[in-house]
Amino acid sequence: MCALMVAVCRTLRRSSKHHLRMKIPQGSVMSTRDCSQAENSRNPLRWDLSPDEIRSVTDTLIARVKKVYDDVGSLHLESVSAENTLEALANAKLDYASSRHVLDFPQYVCPNKEVRSASTEADKKLSEFDVEISMREDMFKRLKALQKKFQDNPSTEEKRFLDRLVTLGQRKGLHLSKEIQQEVKRTSKLISDLSIEFNRNLNEDNTFLVFSEQELGGLAESYLNGLERTAEGKYKVTLEYPHYHPLMKRCHNPETRRKMETAFHSRCKQVNTVILEQLIQLRAKVADLLGYSSHANYVLEINMAKHTGNVSDFIDAFYDRLKPIGIKERKYILALKKRECLMKGFLFDGQINAWDLPYYMNQVEQCKFAVNKDKLIEYFPLEVVTGGLFGIYQELLGLTFEEVKGAHIWHEDVKLYSAHDSETGEEIGQFYLDLHPREGKYGHAACFGLLPGCRGPDGKRRLPVAAMVANFTKPRKGWPSLLQHHEVETYFHEFGHVMHELCSKTTFSEFSGSQVETDFVEVPSQMLENWVWEKESLRRMSSHYKDGTPVPDDLLDKLIASRVANTGLMNLRQVVLSKVDQFIHSCPSADTAEVFAQHCQDILGVPATPGTNMTASFSHLAGGYDGQYYSYLWSEVYSMDIFFSRFKKEGIMNPKVGKEYRRVILEAGGTVDGMDMLKSFLGREPCQDAFFQCKGLTDTKTS
Repeated sequence: MCALMVAVCRTLRRSSKHHLRMKIPQGSVMSTRDCSQAENSRNPLRWDLSPDEIRSVTDTLIARVKKVYDDVGSLHLESVSAENTLEALANAKLDYASSRHVLDFPQYVCPNKEVRSASTEADKKLSEFDVEISMREDMFKRLKALQKKFQDNPSTEEKRFLDRLVTLGQRKGLHLSKEIQQEVKRTSKLISDLSIEFNRNLNEDNTFLVFSEQELGGLAESYLNGLERTAEGKYKVTLEYPHYHPLMKRCHNPETRRKMETAFHSRCKQVNTVILEQLIQLRAKVADLLGYSSHANYVLEINMAKHTGNVSDFIDAFYDRLKPIGIKERKYILALKKRECLMKGFLFDGQINAWDLPYYMNQVEQCKFAVNKDKLIEYFPLEVVTGGLFGIYQELLGLTFEEVKGAHIWHEDVKLYSAHDSETGEEIGQFYLDLHPREGKYGHAACFGLLPGCRGPDGKRRLPVAAMVANFTKPRKGWPSLLQHHEVETYFHEFGHVMHELCSKTTFSEFSGSQVETDFVEVPSQMLENWVWEKESLRRMSSHYKDGTPVPDDLLDKLIASRVANTGLMNLRQVVLSKVDQFIHSCPSADTAEVFAQHCQDILGVPATPGTNMTASFSHLAGGYDGQYYSYLWSEVYSMDIFFSRFKKEGIMNPKVGKEYRRVILEAGGTVDGMDMLKSFLGREPCQDAFFQCKGLTDTKTS
């Protein structure tokens, strides 16, 4: 990812968790087919539920799953068995996972506000039910009794599932007193409600600013053509990614950038600051009740990192390498700013402000690497990128994609695709693409798992379904949707998550797709970002939007060389966010604006804009990454090791390596520990060399 977008552009993982008619580029393996009744039955998702139907189906689902738990909870302890306990729970969990996302996913994508509201309320109700069923002591006792019978069994996925359920029960305090259990339950429900409210506030934010053409100096004609106009002829600029980030990088007017940056980092500031600081206190309270020193240590216990000490050591060692590079980059940027202020008659204040950073980082790419962004974007029309991306993933993983016509969708321009194994022809899953911003839609880029890919009660594999949601520029007024290179990288990243969801072959829904350790979950998607930095693959996903000509060699060479541009400041930004997250979740309470501002100044060397609070719109903190944002850097160590040790050496389009990757990493889901998957695929212990090499930090050390 590029510059400040790293903070929030990357995937927000949820295990729920356009206006473009996609043309099929010539030469693509992708085809189309009609959605027959039989195929519809394999993807039973409906997106036309009314608010009343959402409420009714939610209540029915809760009652249906609760009955199974009641039945298992009433069994005599001595009579529990794999069939009447574990299998019954597995089927109930599959039913629940297969039914809930048609209820809670519309809040992120549905064009109808009433449906979004009903979906949010359903999510709250289902999340409270999640707390209820996760804290049933009767179930915990029966699982413990069954675990004793399994002690002599080999290490099977069935035993892994049982052990996981017992571990999760212990982590909910089901071995503690009734009083503690009740307090944990009450507080956990409140945490769930507040987290949902935090993200709803962001999704519903529709702030925009109005500027004259002069105030938008430096922005391309294609950008201005994509903006709405006021009655007075001025331009309306929203805080959505396709508006915000290009402006911050290209607008010559520092006052315009200041206004935009202030507005962007003040989104939902009043209400979400209160919510986030409540969440911090409530999470700390639950951790204390359960006997943990902090919320961070609580969540890390079941991750690869295990405890805050390991995270701190990792982040601090990375920071030590980055610090001198960051100092040099700041000096260079300050010189660029001073020169521009002299040339344009601006007052030079002698410091780098938050609204200066993306603008001058973009200039660094132009000055040091001569990357012409205005020219480059013309070679990445969305249709061409999609065709190239599909072709690369299909060839690499041994798949074919087909567009499904007549499918049930939530918006007229959403597309549904089916993925098949290229050798057997077996359908392995389906995925939706929802790629453009609209009012009320989720504002970042993410993959949402909608149906798990696991074995059903009939013994047959259930068809997994996922959705990729993004906010790429809409085609408008004769202009196609053109992607910045960092958006192409985002596309590859999120689609990597889609493939993780679709390729998994597990027995239990609990392990399907990306349900792995949180600090491993980004590995498959980050690894596939590397293809947007290789000339061979870049050729396949690009051509000029007017005449289809290829990107000139010199422009590609400059782009690839620019991968290490601003490596110090970009990665120091990730260090800031990781440390802020660890800090606030290692304390009983926190002033989030102050903590963020202090870390920005101390680590990045750039002050946060007074009056703003970036953490109030940092959706990861209320979307499953609390205490775990370090995972992006942690996962990158492994993703780079995989790419450089196997694909770069043996061929980035080597189908043999690609299929091995699909089998060892993607198909396994959460049935194998992340470290064991890595050892199996690499043939050795992982190391950090490739990670530092990729960052331009060549003084490498093995881990």
